[in-house]
This record gives sequence, structure tokens and C-alpha cells, in this order.
Amino acid sequence: MSERRACRVIDADRKSVRYRSTRDDDAGLREKLRELANQRRRFGYRRLHILLRREGVMINRKKTQRLYKEEGLAVRRRRSRRRAVCRDQSACSDAGVAEPALELGLRP
Repeated sequence: MSERRACRVIDADRKSVRYRSTRDDDAGLREKLRELANQRRRFGYRRLHILLRREGVMINRKKTQRLYKEEGLAVRRRRSRRRAVCRDQSACSDAGVAEPALELGLRP
């Protein structure tokens, strides 16, 4: 089927179907962004954007955000610290804390 007929059938504009983007390839920029994100695991796209600009890469912040998201990058969270384990369970329980209902002399 011809392009003209196919576009008429699906009611699409031929210019939209034939459009080819002229945007530059971002492979080098993506690689640099991934490299910086691996070095600075706790940095988000905003701080990585600043580092890229310091290195002389002039890029829009929104483009940095788009590439960051497309690469699947995310700020890596820190693990929570382990809490001290109580060996004597009576020392760790709330034995010294009275319940508010009992404290006021009310029956539960």
C-alpha cells in the first residue's frame, strides 16, 4: 500500500509520518552522565548538571533531567544503621512508662 493511501486510511498527516528528527546524538553526554553518577552516587540530576557545566558541557537542565531519567539513574539511598540489640529484654521494654489511661486513674 502506498504511503499516501495508508495515511488517508488512518487519517494521519503525511508530514508527521515522514518526519525525521535532526537532533544530535547524545551518546557521549549519556556516557559522561553515567560516569559522574557512578562516581557521585548520592547526587541527583541537579547536582550532576552543575558538575557537567563545570566541565564545560553547556546543557539545559531539563535535558539533563530527561537523560538522567532515560538512563534509569536514581539517587542511591543510604542503608539505615542497625540499632543496638538489647540482651536484657526487661531493660528494653517500656516497663518504666505507664499507660495514659492508668496514669489518669481511668479504667481501660
